[in-house]
Amino acid sequence: MSLCELPDFSNLELDKVPAQLDTLLDEARAEIAALETGQPVQLLVGLEAIDDRIEKFWSVISHLNGVMNSPELREIYAQCQPKLTAYSNEVGQNRALYEQAQALADSDAALSPEQRKALTNLLRDFRLAGVALEGEAKERFKAIKLRLSELSTEFQNQLLDATQGWFKHVTDKSELAGVPDSALEGYADAAKAKDLDGYCISLDVPAYLPIMQYAENRALRREMYEAYTTRASDRGPKAGEWDNGPVMVEILQLRAELAEILDYANYAEVSLAPKMAESPAQVIDFLRELAEKSLPRARAEFEELKNFAASKGCDDLQAWDVPFYSEQLRTERYAISQEELKPYFPVDTVQEGLFKVTGHLFGISFERDTTAVLWHEDARCYRLLREGEHIATVYTDLFARANKRGGAWMADFCGRREIGGEVRLPVAFVTCNFPPPTSSRPSLLTHNDVTTLFHEFGHALHHMLTQVNVLAVSGINGVAWDAVELPSQLLENWCWQPEVVPMMSSHYESGEALPQAMLQKLLAAKNFQSGMQMVRQIEFSLFDMLLHVEAPPKEVADIQAKIDAVRVEVAVYPVPEINRFQHGFAHIFGGGYAAGYYSYKWAELLSADVFSRFAEEGVMSRELGQEFVDKLLSRGGAEDPMTLFRDFRGREPQLEPLLRDAGILEDAA
Repeated sequence: MSLCELPDFSNLELDKVPAQLDTLLDEARAEIAALETGQPVQLLVGLEAIDDRIEKFWSVISHLNGVMNSPELREIYAQCQPKLTAYSNEVGQNRALYEQAQALADSDAALSPEQRKALTNLLRDFRLAGVALEGEAKERFKAIKLRLSELSTEFQNQLLDATQGWFKHVTDKSELAGVPDSALEGYADAAKAKDLDGYCISLDVPAYLPIMQYAENRALRREMYEAYTTRASDRGPKAGEWDNGPVMVEILQLRAELAEILDYANYAEVSLAPKMAESPAQVIDFLRELAEKSLPRARAEFEELKNFAASKGCDDLQAWDVPFYSEQLRTERYAISQEELKPYFPVDTVQEGLFKVTGHLFGISFERDTTAVLWHEDARCYRLLREGEHIATVYTDLFARANKRGGAWMADFCGRREIGGEVRLPVAFVTCNFPPPTSSRPSLLTHNDVTTLFHEFGHALHHMLTQVNVLAVSGINGVAWDAVELPSQLLENWCWQPEVVPMMSSHYESGEALPQAMLQKLLAAKNFQSGMQMVRQIEFSLFDMLLHVEAPPKEVADIQAKIDAVRVEVAVYPVPEINRFQHGFAHIFGGGYAAGYYSYKWAELLSADVFSRFAEEGVMSRELGQEFVDKLLSRGGAEDPMTLFRDFRGREPQLEPLLRDAGILEDAA
């Protein structure tokens, strides 16, 4: 038997949320007190029930805070977050509970391998939460955790405010020469919404990118670039208004102090404790080896771009020119642009294609649930079925809009778990920020958007196809952070397969399939500037790692000095002095990627290697797809990711597939 629990977005009384949370946490504390003195064997099931209730309650608030942000919700979130942090500190530092867990680990209790893994993780998390601390150190640790959660929210809020706090109003259409009609239509709709004539261009990525890639107006590109790269900083058009500088300094200082209290050399070691990578040195070596292999190609690509721009009359190529001339070069070389492809990728067709591909590979199907209560008219709900049986649910919210956090992400409402002999099914949220439909056309995706949708669905499938019934290690729970991107990055590969692209493309007006000639050009352009993209990601990863390995900054300028030094080492072109990228680096200051941004590259190495087996045996092989589900996807966090990888691949991971996939291998020989 299975249970399906869905969030109810209709009865949310936001003003009651803080009081409801208080009640929930009081009940949890009472149950934890009982577990402290109960039988150790009851510990895992008891904790699981408590965690599950809190997670289901908070995931709805957290989700809405990301997709329907409002002053009221922000205030409630800010009130509740410290309560949750305080509670999690209490549990993490509960010595009696820790001793119960240790007693269970030392006993000969008949635990399943999944329960054993959950227990191992629990003991590790107790140690990382400072369970061994006494007196002043214990209190200081708690205060730091609380302050860090406040600062993380503040960083995100200031970045959102800064993104929404500036827009460019254009009344003369000639200033937007070169910009595609689809973008102009969006800008015109945005202006109407503000009761303005002409066009409004915001700093949301779907509005920002078309200017950078297509606008012939260099002054406008520069203005947009400077506004975007100085968000939440002490530079640019809104200098100092929502400056994240002091927030970053305090975050880094507190993380370093936290590491010291726990007896680690630096915060990077704390971050890596639950991850696959063994040490900061191993990660830094990995990134530098990747840089060394990629830099020759990246430098050659930039040199080519510089020469191309010069041939078009631009002798001093600047950062705000790079996307523009790159798009021109791509169009000239491959006679194709992202814009030309968009009519062939209406969002519904792409999603149907995604369902077909994953359906075939993994033996599943999707059906729309029109009875589910939703938070916005853009949202959808789908049941995931295997052989007609309901096994999971996924919600999608795919379009950019005001008061919605930028980017794309997957989150869970609840994980799979066994409750009284029944299996409760997993539920996931997939959120993107694609261009919304306009009055005259549906949402049309670039091929980059298509890969983003596949990526986030990779995460969702990891969560939904789990066969593990212990909540702490089912789905994405308990998966090492540097392995969690493996399924998502793996799924992106199918967006580049000649037999798959036609399954998810058809012209939104004529219904005709993507012409073969265009498909060939798209595939040929896959590794366009892949060296430059690779070193850019290495730059962010290395900056993040060094920031958390070396002594914390005394002032904001120290953070700038760190990224400047990394750029000297790995960047292929200089960045303007005004650029304050780090002030918007939400992954490491507002999200969970502190000393963990390298995880993208690490998981890319694993996913490229996994996909190389599909490339050898058949990209649409149903048998191999099932083997991947059985050996990797369905296991969630129940086993060490390297063990799962070896089980599927039959060997240790290798760097070659990643370099070959990015077209860098010939340069690396």
